[in-house]
Amino acid sequence: QVQLVESGGGSVQAGGSLRLSCAASGRTFSVLSMGWYRQAPGKEREFVAGIAWRGGSTTYADSAKGRFTISGDNAKKTLTLQMNSLKPEDTALYYCKASSFLGGDYWGQGTQVTVSS
Repeated sequence: QVQLVESGGGSVQAGGSLRLSCAASGRTFSVLSMGWYRQAPGKEREFVAGIAWRGGSTTYADSAKGRFTISGDNAKKTLTLQMNSLKPEDTALYYCKASSFLGGDYWGQGTQVTVSS
């Protein structure tokens, strides 16, 4: 089992910035990659950004490219998402996800991001 706890959400005006954090605990040795997803009201959960612990390669959704930066500390088992130039359409519940080589995906409870115009 891997437990994930997100923090850092909040309310900002368009153009502002937020920094989300995710702390992992439990069987973190088994985690291969982590990522951020989001779900807006009435919409499906979607991928935002991801990072592979081995090699540190990152991937981004088109909507996040150039504005968001994902980073992680494998030693501390923490994940961060720096979000700049936020738009109202970025409003969503943001989730941290960890993928384990033991065959499981784990999710945090989510942190709310609200961007007003």
